[in-house]
Amino acid sequence: MDPTMKIILVAGARPNFMKVAPILKALQKHRGPGVSIMLVHTGQHYDAAMSGNFFADLDIPAPDLNLNVGPGSHAEQTARIMVAFEAVCVAHRPDCVLVVGDVNSTLACTLAAKKLGIRVAHVEAGLRSGDRRMPEEINRLCTDAISDLLFTTDDGATRNLEREGIPLERIHFVGNTMIDTLLQNVDRALASPLPFDVPAGSFAVLTLHRPASVDDRAVLSGVLSAVYAISSMLPVVFPCHPRTEERLREFRLADELSACGNIRVTGPLGYLAFLGLLARSRLVLTDSGGIQEETTVLGIPCVTMRENTERPLTCDMGTNVIAGLSPDDIVAAAKRALNGQPAPRSLPEKWDGHAAERIAGILMGLEGGA
Repeated sequence: MDPTMKIILVAGARPNFMKVAPILKALQKHRGPGVSIMLVHTGQHYDAAMSGNFFADLDIPAPDLNLNVGPGSHAEQTARIMVAFEAVCVAHRPDCVLVVGDVNSTLACTLAAKKLGIRVAHVEAGLRSGDRRMPEEINRLCTDAISDLLFTTDDGATRNLEREGIPLERIHFVGNTMIDTLLQNVDRALASPLPFDVPAGSFAVLTLHRPASVDDRAVLSGVLSAVYAISSMLPVVFPCHPRTEERLREFRLADELSACGNIRVTGPLGYLAFLGLLARSRLVLTDSGGIQEETTVLGIPCVTMRENTERPLTCDMGTNVIAGLSPDDIVAAAKRALNGQPAPRSLPEKWDGHAAERIAGILMGLEGGA
């Protein structure tokens, strides 16, 4: 190991924070006297409700740098992050840049670093939905193609990389750092109050934010019609993403949603508040990726309102069902989940709370990466 090694960790969106937090702690624990670690927040999620409280909840120190890129189209945002992060790399000359997940920050910082000849490590590599209409799928494919170290969450992701011709020596199956964060914080989350007066185990949680779900009025209206039907079976708690809130107003669907008395709408929640909500729910309705994994570990039935998933392991474990975007199919999947036996709480291989330690070990040159 180079005694003057410098590592930059990149976070830009809410899912990144849960993945970066345990890695940052593990690197700080194991770093030698000559090792420098810098945390850069790109500002892709740019308001306090969408990012700021995550740093407090997860005990992440204030970023060393915040690039404050803000919103924009995919091209605009990616370009602004590249320009800003290139300047960071030129100024600080890291030996390695660590990126996580599949958001625009992930790809932008990878491209900027690699064009300067800097090694890149990608956490959560190898996930594939097979759907190149998804911006995240493009980010995943491009990031993995040029990264130097690829840290995978499961065997399926490792096999995807092997099929794409990635040399085996660059691939490391380490587990899931987002599950590290969940296991470290679930007890604290369960102690947090629920946002509404609903008994634990008696409500559903709804999340919606992907363009495929919310940017087309007919699709969003259809999804909401399914949610209205499900809300007749049990209350639905809906932490509403800013993007979705904007579309509800634009499509004049907000009043209809407000009129549904069994749906409780709230703004974005902090990590602990949301995890506490998730862990005490009876059912989850989502278009998210990471929530599919969290519900698998928590043993909460999950109906994924998408046509595909980059996390098929969650379906193999029996907790997650891909329902598509048809209202009838969503309602049918929810009924099956509510009428079936509770899903078993299950931990896939290496989802044991120690993925970040394995990553730190590999990065810091510790024997075995353990």
